[in-house]
Amino acid sequence: MYQQITLIGNLGRDPEMRYTPTGVAVTNFSVAVSRRWVGQDGQQQEKTLWFRVNAWNKLAETAAQYLTKGSKVLVVGEVEEPNTYIDREGQPRASLEVRALNIKFLSSRGDVAGAPAGVSSSATGEHSEAMSDEDIPF
Repeated sequence: MYQQITLIGNLGRDPEMRYTPTGVAVTNFSVAVSRRWVGQDGQQQEKTLWFRVNAWNKLAETAAQYLTKGSKVLVVGEVEEPNTYIDREGQPRASLEVRALNIKFLSSRGDVAGAPAGVSSSATGEHSEAMSDEDIPF
């Protein structure tokens, strides 16, 4: 069996990179994915879901180098087991975790200082061709 998720959203904070005791790079960041629609009452509605993304090896280093808070990204990855917890109000919550297999930087050069527009990076650290709008499955 295999599952995959594709996210397009914005980073909620700067990525945090660290190294495991064996020297493997891992970068964590959060991505906000928003959906907007007009409700039955004619009012604009919006719902935002947050995903915690982790990237490993060369992909982790590339993400930490180029991504910053507010960057628009496309992340293709695998959903990991959700972490459940109780929030400050005593309500049960779940943290949605995604292991990134590929990250595409969607912000233009002017949007995020120093970020290369249209660069993709895969889990192997190789750069791939830039995706066109036709490649997005929705």
